[in-house]
Amino acid sequence: MTDTTISAEQRDRLIAAACAARGRAYARYSRFQVGAAILSEDGRLYTGVNIENASYGLTVCAERNAVGAMVNDGALRIAAVAVCTENGVTPCGACRQVLSEFVDHESDIPVWIIDGRGEVRETSLAALLPDSFGARHLT
Repeated sequence: MTDTTISAEQRDRLIAAACAARGRAYARYSRFQVGAAILSEDGRLYTGVNIENASYGLTVCAERNAVGAMVNDGALRIAAVAVCTENGVTPCGACRQVLSEFVDHESDIPVWIIDGRGEVRETSLAALLPDSFGARHLT
């Protein structure tokens, strides 16, 4: 499915981190907690949670918060992503686009989606965002 090789240990660590992060989400209004974890190409792990706001447009998704943590730490390439929600939904369109910014478009990355029962489904960023737009289109 993807060109990136992720070990079973890395996969399990990433999934566990996303699910652990979910419990720290600030979902005061929707009660829809989301935890995300990103594995950078150099093997570091970054997590994020959704942070809601009374002014709903200011809410920030877990995936984008994880990307922010990664960039703040100096990493710029994503190797894999895990997202944990109660019902196992995939990242929103905005998050898909932001994740795409930090992926080598010559390859693809795995995305694991985990639901509240702990069931894991694998997909890829290319499957979630086919024919994506990026910096390569601006030159």
